[in-house]
Amino acid sequence: MLDKKLKQRIINKFRVHDNDTGSSQVQIAILSEEIKQLTEHLKMHKGDYSSRRGLLRKVGERRRLLKYLQREDEKAFLELAEKLKLKIAKKMIEDEEARKAEEAALFAENVEEEVEGEEIKNEDDK
Repeated sequence: MLDKKLKQRIINKFRVHDNDTGSSQVQIAILSEEIKQLTEHLKMHKGDYSSRRGLLRKVGERRRLLKYLQREDEKAFLELAEKLKLKIAKKMIEDEEARKAEEAALFAENVEEEVEGEEIKNEDDK
């Protein structure tokens, strides 16, 4: 668990506005620090399964918040991922880029088919 001073420093560093204590960015930053601390704890105490379960819950919660932030504000998501040096964010970015490339290819195919259909229609009209 984070002590008050460390938590306040994280909030001050990642807040969006002056009174911000609970934005997605702040929550993700706090969870990231808690995940780091739990990871270190589990390196020393390999048999601590309840802490391992808590770690997995925090990782899942952070993943959900990252997906939300990516959907809502991609610029803020990229900035946060850069500041926190998150590996999962890199994977999420790559997956999103692959999905967008696939959508663009499908769109191009549909446009091409429509153009061909129009050309055939125009030839039939002549």
